[in-house]
Amino acid sequence: MDKQVEPSKKSAYEEAGVSIGAGERAVDAIKKVVASTKVDGVVGGIGGFGGLFDLSYTSAKGSVLVSSTDGVGTKAYLAASLKKYDTIGFDLVAMCVDDITVLGAKPLFMLDYLSIGKLDPAISTEIVTGIALACKEVGAALLGGEMAEHPGSMPDGHFDLAGFVVGIVDGSEIWGAHKVKLGDSLIGIGSPNLRSNGLSLARKIVFGSSDMHELDAKSKVEFQSIAQMPFCTSTVGETMLEPSILYYPAVSKLVGGGISVHAAAHITGGGILGNLNRVLPPDLSAEVEISSWSVPPIFTFLQERGDIELNEMFRVFNMGIGMVLVVDKDEKLATVDLLQYLGHGAYEIGSIVEGDGRVKLR
Repeated sequence: MDKQVEPSKKSAYEEAGVSIGAGERAVDAIKKVVASTKVDGVVGGIGGFGGLFDLSYTSAKGSVLVSSTDGVGTKAYLAASLKKYDTIGFDLVAMCVDDITVLGAKPLFMLDYLSIGKLDPAISTEIVTGIALACKEVGAALLGGEMAEHPGSMPDGHFDLAGFVVGIVDGSEIWGAHKVKLGDSLIGIGSPNLRSNGLSLARKIVFGSSDMHELDAKSKVEFQSIAQMPFCTSTVGETMLEPSILYYPAVSKLVGGGISVHAAAHITGGGILGNLNRVLPPDLSAEVEISSWSVPPIFTFLQERGDIELNEMFRVFNMGIGMVLVVDKDEKLATVDLLQYLGHGAYEIGSIVEGDGRVKLR
């Protein structure tokens, strides 16, 4: 005779730290949010083992799929310390989508991976809602994702966030070093904050060697004496947590406005020095005039407080430039004008010269 197994009063899995019920509630809470990002090509909805996308809905000719993956780094720890979860999703989408933007690609869909010490449906909903809002801003579907509870590996409320994007581009229109030519102009698009890069160094400068989980990230820091910036009531933690700008919408409008972009560099980890060189041919260099834009006060503050050499600052942080476009010199003024019209800081920051494939700061 088969024995009937009586259900236990408390789940053994829950006693181990994982709540299946919390996971189900979290998924239910984000279903409408994810559905709001649906675009032409999405097949089905959330809940399957895989997301489906029908490429016949795309209009690109000679189509090439482009993908990129990234995370938000230790900015996730800062968000958890401040208990502010609603903007970190913008950082994730920006890090992934703008990596394919620099190839001239249109994003189609994203997937995300959220690991968290103890799953709280309210926290996960805030994070995923931020991702969804950013996806809508760039016209991409949030096709699916994963939420994983990792008890014991991180404190309650702390998390890590990663994702990847898939986009599409006409194979004959891919931007890159092969299109860069002598005399091209470099157009920088402004970034008023750290975005998601250099946070490990920034946290060390501001908070010292303290354990990130025990930081008082809300400690006040006066910016009044920093580069003559007016008094600001924001804490340094709040300033460091400001979300990344999404560059794809503006760049796509540039192309739609007739600007011919030859190449572009997403200025993330490694700064201008470590990213602009990735789109240079071996016989040309990029000369960047660092006085051509105003470096935001947060970077000046970090440099002075940490006693960091200027060259190191440009290797770690974006220093106020989040993306660099390489365009024909005859289109530089039109490019700057259109970007400024779209609400971005935009500057001619240098040019392409004869050289050896490296970036030179002047």
